[in-house]
Amino acid sequence: MEIGIIYFVVIILANTVGALSGMGGGVIIKPVLDAIGAHSLIAISFYSSVAVFTMAIVSTLRQFKNGIVIKWQVAFAISIGSVIGGVIGNRTFEQLLSYFPEESAVQWIQIILTILSLLFALLYTKKNWSAWNLSNLIWYVAVGLFLGFLSTLLGIGGGPINVALLMLCFGMPIKEATVYSIITIFFSQLSKLISIGFSSGYQIFDLTMLIAVIPAAILGGFVGAKLSGRLSDEIVLKVYQLVVVVVIGLNIVNGIRLS
Repeated sequence: MEIGIIYFVVIILANTVGALSGMGGGVIIKPVLDAIGAHSLIAISFYSSVAVFTMAIVSTLRQFKNGIVIKWQVAFAISIGSVIGGVIGNRTFEQLLSYFPEESAVQWIQIILTILSLLFALLYTKKNWSAWNLSNLIWYVAVGLFLGFLSTLLGIGGGPINVALLMLCFGMPIKEATVYSIITIFFSQLSKLISIGFSSGYQIFDLTMLIAVIPAAILGGFVGAKLSGRLSDEIVLKVYQLVVVVVIGLNIVNGIRLS
């Protein structure tokens, strides 16, 4: 029960920031739950996916109320890519777990790739690199595929790399990028959860934890999306950068703990 309360608090805070900044919450949830160490790596990845999937639903609905206009052709292209990427990413994650005898080896891979993606995101927003302004729908599918693959492989449900890559590739302002990031997260995590259902099944997890995970994810998604509608692009960007630095620190601490 105590673990459920801790998870509840972590997920509310993480999903509030995740919905506000487009990160998805998983980039915070995953390393924090790793640090707590109450569940296996595959269980933590599952709980994180449920949390960010739930948040993505709530946040998207709230963004409609905020008056955000979605280009559905773009959203569909990104979604197709993220679904395919999500399936491939989850399959790769399962294969890594079966290949390495120690779960910690897979966690090391996740930590290293997460830190690299976070550093890219931080450098992009700090250096203000010129956008590539790609426009062909094939590029939206390709970017969605890459982001869907990475988010499910790392168990972070998207993360800062979504927003940074969407801004870099397509020249989106940060608030628009956060909306399409959340859409990518929704479809990549949907495909991951369906893949789990058809492979290992859900009975291998302690499903009573979802009593804490799902309500917390709903509250976090609602509050984050509401804040997003009220805060300026500059403040959203500052929140984004601050969280990136904090999560890099979290992953470094987890890496030290594993060594």
